[in-house]
Amino acid sequence: MKRGSTLFLKIAVFFIGTPVFSLGIIGLIWLPNNPANPDYAYMLYPIVIGMYLSAIPFYIALYKAFKLLSYIDKNQAFSQISVKALKHIKLCATIFSILYVAILPFVFMLAQVDDAPGGAIIGMVPIFASMVIAVFAAVLERLLQEAINIKSENDLTV
Repeated sequence: MKRGSTLFLKIAVFFIGTPVFSLGIIGLIWLPNNPANPDYAYMLYPIVIGMYLSAIPFYIALYKAFKLLSYIDKNQAFSQISVKALKHIKLCATIFSILYVAILPFVFMLAQVDDAPGGAIIGMVPIFASMVIAVFAAVLERLLQEAINIKSENDLTV
């Protein structure tokens, strides 16, 4: 493949990670100067901690997606390293989802106190989005592994 064929996707991966990084930095600067209301702190701080912890698997998955695109550029798309990258993406998406499931009770409490029925639904969006990504990565991983197995069988018969 040509080197620039996945350039658009690499730029998209970069632009997905940039706002999360900038909001995380702004949050780290803003939060100590503007602490939460003491009445709501027991609900807000676990949510914020969970969101910061979820940035770790998020950026690992973005890095692995970038590496996968690099493998495609190098004509190594049908290799075990690509399968391994998809496994890591699947694992990171699952961990991301588990972290947001752990945050969900605090989001429900905050939605009840704030009388915001949509808050609970908004709290579930990251869970479902990351599970869709995990399932998609698992399907791609399996298809890629089967394609590699078929390719190796064909190479042995020739």
